[in-house]
Amino acid sequence: MSLSTTPTADQGLVNLRFAQTLVDALAAAGVSDAVISPGSRSTPLALAFLRQPAIRSTIAVDERCAAFFALGRAKASGRPVALLCTSGSAPANWYPAVIEAAQGGTPLLLLSADRPAELHGWGANQTIDQLRLFGSHVRASHALEAPQAGFASGWLQRLAARVVAESLAPQPGPVHLNLPFREPLLPAADPREWPQATELPLPSPAAAFSEAFSADTYAPGWTCLPDPAAIAATAATLSGRRGVIVCGGGAFPPAFAEALLALAAALDCPLFAEPLSGLRFAALERSQLCVRQESFLRDSSFVARARPDWVMRCGDFPVTRQLQQWLSGCATAEQIVIAPPGRWNDPQHVATRVLHGDALHIIAALTQAVNAPAAAAWRQSFVRAEAAAEALAAKLAAPDSAAALTDEADRLPGSDADFWEGVLIPALLARLPAGFRVFCGASMAIRDLDSFSGGGSKPLAFFANRGASGIDGNLSTAAGIAAAGPTLALVGDLTCTHDIGGLALARGRPLLVVVINNGGGGIFEYLPAAALPEFARGWLTPADADFAHMAATWGIGYQRAATRSAFAAALELGLAAIERGDPCLIEAVIDREHSVARHRAWWEQHQ
Repeated sequence: MSLSTTPTADQGLVNLRFAQTLVDALAAAGVSDAVISPGSRSTPLALAFLRQPAIRSTIAVDERCAAFFALGRAKASGRPVALLCTSGSAPANWYPAVIEAAQGGTPLLLLSADRPAELHGWGANQTIDQLRLFGSHVRASHALEAPQAGFASGWLQRLAARVVAESLAPQPGPVHLNLPFREPLLPAADPREWPQATELPLPSPAAAFSEAFSADTYAPGWTCLPDPAAIAATAATLSGRRGVIVCGGGAFPPAFAEALLALAAALDCPLFAEPLSGLRFAALERSQLCVRQESFLRDSSFVARARPDWVMRCGDFPVTRQLQQWLSGCATAEQIVIAPPGRWNDPQHVATRVLHGDALHIIAALTQAVNAPAAAAWRQSFVRAEAAAEALAAKLAAPDSAAALTDEADRLPGSDADFWEGVLIPALLARLPAGFRVFCGASMAIRDLDSFSGGGSKPLAFFANRGASGIDGNLSTAAGIAAAGPTLALVGDLTCTHDIGGLALARGRPLLVVVINNGGGGIFEYLPAAALPEFARGWLTPADADFAHMAATWGIGYQRAATRSAFAAALELGLAAIERGDPCLIEAVIDREHSVARHRAWWEQHQ
């Protein structure tokens, strides 16, 4: 390959035209958001993004926060979001978010600026090998050459449409473009004479190509329709037999929930709805739904009586150990997994059949193919179990719920004994207005959401970073989601402090952050490490952070609550801030030892 290292007469003009051609084509292909971290080598692309009116650009100084913010934007919109940074270690800061996007199936476009090839390997500053930076965690990777005069604009426009398509199908995820630029980076002429962004739509032939391969064209798994023979065999397995459908989290299309409920109705089987399934809080027919399975599956006598002939799973693998253990215990049941193309969502290695393809098409095809429901008594046993668990959950709202759970509560000081996650979460969700988005942090937050959220007809949209389930970048992700509208971030104290920079991105956005401050990594209280003498130092690691100062650093409203009544009052003030478009952080102080006692007492009630 020949390589010219001599800049053209106006290399800066070539750079800008190249960058504008790429960015204009990304806009034509449906990209409407970009997150930019300032830098020098990325200047032509940054200017092109900032001047393209069809793309909303957000500036984030910290590249790690920027990447998670973009992840949140992509989660909320379902469309690829462009990330841009300079060369060197800057794109390495994207890595945790890239892994989460790859594991969670979220489309991102990673545009890393670079030094030209002649500077690599010669000790040039801020120059590293960026071509293999993200390894197998990207759906595709494209290494471009530095722009030269007479570059092929048609090819570049089609490449833009292609990378959008690659980020969306057949399996959504991140795509990397490495873009070197030679100096001078910008034109020598007066800035008033520089070329302007192209107004959409693009002129032919790029317009036709971009329209055919745009972000509006694709849906996850769109290229993979169900195999008719596999559908027929699966329908025969399901029809007339006792079964359970388990729906985990996933980026499902709007029609998916009703389609899945229609299948459950045709089979007259219970449908276990995980907290991220989109089924718990929605205006849906709820007679098939179970949302309290984490509780009633603790009853060993019920589990022994209600053994299914088949289990069908769609979406992500379940969040909680209780449901995971129940699935593992269904050793004699047929276990059918519906998964996107190329995914094998079977960590327990118990699946007897995996149906790859678009979940909505598979569910619709199965609904047409099944020919008999289970006996009516089968679902009714789950209806009774769900009702009993719901009745116990309702008692948590009573003022004396702590005493009802454990005699130890009588010895705990004041009303703090009545303030723990089991009362906080349902009270919080009950007060949220319809249409709110809820981002849930990792560790105990998502597990408590599963245990205590309940369900209802009020529509709420739930999100979490469950691809790799890290605590990094959670506030930044929530801020990205909040760019689409009012959002709650429910996180623990360590999760909050781990991403304190994410609070900077909350400014000016309707983000309500509720921090459950239980003095460190509370989840480890339920794991074997809790018995070790080094537990506090090596696992609990209390942050001892001042959340009021954190909020004040970024000009964010702050409230503190250590009782039910104080939390209710703080929540009203927080929601009032959200209505004004302002963020707010509420620190909910939970006594960890009391919380552990209540969790264990709650679980014992269901055994």
